[in-house]
Amino acid sequence: MITFGCPDRTGIIARISSFLAEHGGWIVEAAYHTDPETGWFFTRQEVRADSLPFDVDELRAQFTEVAAGLGAQSTWTVTDTGVRKRVVILASKEGHCLYDLLARVATGELDVEVSAVIANHPELGDITRAHGIPFHHVPFPTNDPEGKQAAFAQLRQLVDKHDPHAVVLARFMQILPPELCAAWSGRTINIHHSFLPSFIGARPYHQAHRRGVKLVGATCHYVTADLDAGPIIEQDVLRVHHGDSVADMVRKGRDIEKVVLARGLRWHLEDRVLVHGNQTVIF
Repeated sequence: MITFGCPDRTGIIARISSFLAEHGGWIVEAAYHTDPETGWFFTRQEVRADSLPFDVDELRAQFTEVAAGLGAQSTWTVTDTGVRKRVVILASKEGHCLYDLLARVATGELDVEVSAVIANHPELGDITRAHGIPFHHVPFPTNDPEGKQAAFAQLRQLVDKHDPHAVVLARFMQILPPELCAAWSGRTINIHHSFLPSFIGARPYHQAHRRGVKLVGATCHYVTADLDAGPIIEQDVLRVHHGDSVADMVRKGRDIEKVVLARGLRWHLEDRVLVHGNQTVIF
């Protein structure tokens, strides 16, 4: 799999295609996009591994010259889709997103290794262990900055030892400090209700119910130091009926959060998300 971004110009597609053709590369899926506002070109090329005379490391080494010639600099990747990717899930008390992801992994819908689940409450330990996945409880004390800093240090140690391709915040109710956002940049995925920025703070569904909203939704995005403002991967909505109670709205919100998070994670793991600035292109 080759993902690539560079300043737009003539001949980019021809250069990449020629390089692959020279080595017998068989392209099975290709997508292209140019952003007219930024003048940036994006592509994703899926190539049959058995059509090439070398392995992924050699492909990466040889493609370096092509990328440099097109001005891609660091905005390109070459990955082997035959290698199963690793995910670490961060959770809290609310289990709907975790339950959903574990079910998708267990049924083979998401072909990924969940290396660990880490939560700041112990409630989700049993379901995690029932799936044969290590569970770690890391308490986060309130009104104790030093204690919280130590908890984040422990969290980082637990996550980093797995070197995951994605760190999923499945309703993990802690704000990652800037140093963790930087360390896990481009691979940390969060999900939240999409009432923001209209209904900020506690009990957003109660606020929305009082306002009479007609839609509930969810946003899946990459985590940055700007809270809930990272590049958006996926969003969706459900209709709200005027007779729906707050509990009905919460239920619908949880349903859409599960679906949106699963879609966003899948696209990330399949290298379908290309980020440029605070925007994304999804192939």
